[in-house]
Amino acid sequence: MTQEPDQLPAPDAGSKVPAGSKGTGPKQGPRPHAGVPVWRTGKPDAFLAAAVDVARAAVESIAPAEQIGEHLGARSEGDRLVTHLFESRLPGYLGWQWYAVLTRNSRSKVVTVDELGLLPSEDSILAPAWVPWAERVRPEDAQTDETEEAAGAQAPSQGPDAEDDDQHDGDAQAASEQDDDEQDATEDDAAEYDAEDARERSADEAD
Repeated sequence: MTQEPDQLPAPDAGSKVPAGSKGTGPKQGPRPHAGVPVWRTGKPDAFLAAAVDVARAAVESIAPAEQIGEHLGARSEGDRLVTHLFESRLPGYLGWQWYAVLTRNSRSKVVTVDELGLLPSEDSILAPAWVPWAERVRPEDAQTDETEEAAGAQAPSQGPDAEDDDQHDGDAQAASEQDDDEQDATEDDAAEYDAEDARERSADEAD
């Protein structure tokens, strides 16, 4: 039994390639990078990028002129959409940047202010990232709690000793006062005896 060769479809009469020529497909342009919008790879709109004065005047509507520094640059945000950045001299906002987003219609020379505000940069001083309460406990915090609990447990054991010391001091003071009273009484008795003895002697001498 002989195996027949695979039958291939006959070439189309209109698709003949002359001998010696190489078949080439349609030319393909450069493929865009995946995940990168086309408008971000292009340059900002030239007309909007040149409207620095318009952007500065817009920022001055929300901040004093002395708090707005030099122009830092313009970047593209889309088709006919440009953001101008200015240095911030606002106290407490070191490294931040004022921004003004400008736009215009197609074939129009009228600049429109889209958005204004203040943004942090890589050099900005920012607050630390928020941490949930359950994740804020650190090993040293737990150690501090254990130390406080141990100190609290020792405090009651010292209570009776302190009371005994107070009672002992009170007894000693009472005994000292009693001794003083007895000494005063003895001195009074002695004075009384001397006075009586002096009277008896006077009486004898009179006789």
